[in-house]
Amino acid sequence: MRLFALVFALFSSPLVAHELWIEPLAYQVPADGRMIAEVVNGEEFAGPKLPYLPQRFAHFVAIAGGKVTPVPGRTGDTPALRMDAPGTGLHVIAYQSRNATVGYATWEKFQKFVTHKDLGDVQAQHAARGLPDADFDEVYSRYSKSLIAVGDGAGSDVRTGLETEIVALTNPYTDDLSGGMRLQLFYRQNVRADEQIEIFEKAPGGAVTITTVRTDGQGIATVSVKPGHSYMADAVVLREPTASVAADTGAVWETLWANLTWAVPG
Repeated sequence: MRLFALVFALFSSPLVAHELWIEPLAYQVPADGRMIAEVVNGEEFAGPKLPYLPQRFAHFVAIAGGKVTPVPGRTGDTPALRMDAPGTGLHVIAYQSRNATVGYATWEKFQKFVTHKDLGDVQAQHAARGLPDADFDEVYSRYSKSLIAVGDGAGSDVRTGLETEIVALTNPYTDDLSGGMRLQLFYRQNVRADEQIEIFEKAPGGAVTITTVRTDGQGIATVSVKPGHSYMADAVVLREPTASVAADTGAVWETLWANLTWAVPG
């Protein structure tokens, strides 16, 4: 009964907390080990853990060595990812949610979000489109990735086909991290230059520090990292929804959230 109550709650109310990320129970597993990870919706590296719900995602795969493996599961499984690693090396887990909507009763609430994610002068665009300052909706989707090392963890992150995504140019499990962790931000086939990426750093004791970095002209940003810490990077695209999406959802704005998690060996 508790499981069905949770599923009902997830479907009956929108998940409006900020980030959605994949958080492995272990970022490094033996060559013959299992990859186990939670899908979490929340803020500051804390929040409710979501079960495996096919109705909620459009894409959930593990990628390694050029091979794409769908993440198996049954409705209600928790953690949402529990699978034998299909080989050794660096495994990229990719998750794309289905669209959901959230309502804004006031402009101030939306502006707080716009400012937090550094999305520009949205108010001027909002006014130019003749949109109301209260009681309007946003449609959003999540594009989350995680890097898990199996065995030696050798390999590289890849573009996974997500509409927006963060790609690690550094392998945190095998590369020299003295110069930091290099990330590249994409939207469709284009790099996102001069954009904010929010960085969440979790210490071994659980304390979380939040900073931001900006991408350069090639969409690349460098994050300083520490041994034994885990990290989440998050960046948001804001756009006007297509006519069909607006008609289906009633939303006047659309956001696409790119997210990436990894850890640095202790």
